[in-house]
Amino acid sequence: MLAMKLRLHLIGLASLLLTAKFETSAFTMPPIFAGKLLTKSAITPISPISPSITRATSPCLNSKSVTSGEDFVGKKNPSGILGEPLNEDIEEFNRNIVGFIKKIVFDILYRGEGREYARFYALETIAREPYFAYLGALHFYETAGVWRKANYLKIHFAEEWNELHHLLIMEELGGADKWIDRFIAQHIAVAYYWIVLAMYFYNPTLAYNLNQAVEEHAYATYDQFLNKYSAGLKEQPAPQVALDYYRDGDLYMFDEFQTDTCESRRPVINNLYDVFVAIRDDEAEHVKTMKLLQADVELQTSNDGTCEAPPELLLGA
Repeated sequence: MLAMKLRLHLIGLASLLLTAKFETSAFTMPPIFAGKLLTKSAITPISPISPSITRATSPCLNSKSVTSGEDFVGKKNPSGILGEPLNEDIEEFNRNIVGFIKKIVFDILYRGEGREYARFYALETIAREPYFAYLGALHFYETAGVWRKANYLKIHFAEEWNELHHLLIMEELGGADKWIDRFIAQHIAVAYYWIVLAMYFYNPTLAYNLNQAVEEHAYATYDQFLNKYSAGLKEQPAPQVALDYYRDGDLYMFDEFQTDTCESRRPVINNLYDVFVAIRDDEAEHVKTMKLLQADVELQTSNDGTCEAPPELLLGA
């Protein structure tokens, strides 16, 4: 097993070198993330602000083995196969570094009334990068013959597709109107991509845990925004891109990043407030997926057709 880990790390380093050659406020965990994944109280509104969005949160897990080879027997996802578990100190460090960057970058550059959409534009520009990095690393492992499981490529692409539509919404709301806001967000995003890619090659669990902390910050940011501006948001219409993504368009990709339930989630979109509720709850879905990816479980979505929770994990069991 040690030899396999060494091989994977060397392959990851080679990938980085080849790619480089050819290319020039403290956060309190909201109740939605707390406790066990499955409890009798899990059949509750996903959003305290929007009780209409409810479902049982049975994770779409499957106990099938997805790999071959002596070293991979019983392993189910990238963290179990390519990574190592983290200790609490590293997890705490990730949370602290995300909080530190929030204070020195977002709280300073995007402070003041009227800067919310620019802040969200920057947040969503940066939020896409981890999923690009995961896809790049997994494509490399597949091409090198190390490991292949297309389901995770599909899930990570759907997560990026979700963040893209958050970004398009912020652009339609004027968040990208200033050149300096675009410049800052795009350059941070490029640097963040390479950081996450290196982390993923070193230990996928570490990369997933860092993104969990980022998505928790995003959830808290949108939740605070909703609480502060709820009245005004309810008087404004929903952007067309939001209607197309959440309600009127093809919802296949929207379903693909929901990995904690076998049921389809359908947000109600009547105004701008509903749009931000949906975006905030999307961030909650990303947090749940990142948490599951750090455990050795196989993820599925409602589109897979065989999505079901093992009997021992069913509600009330």
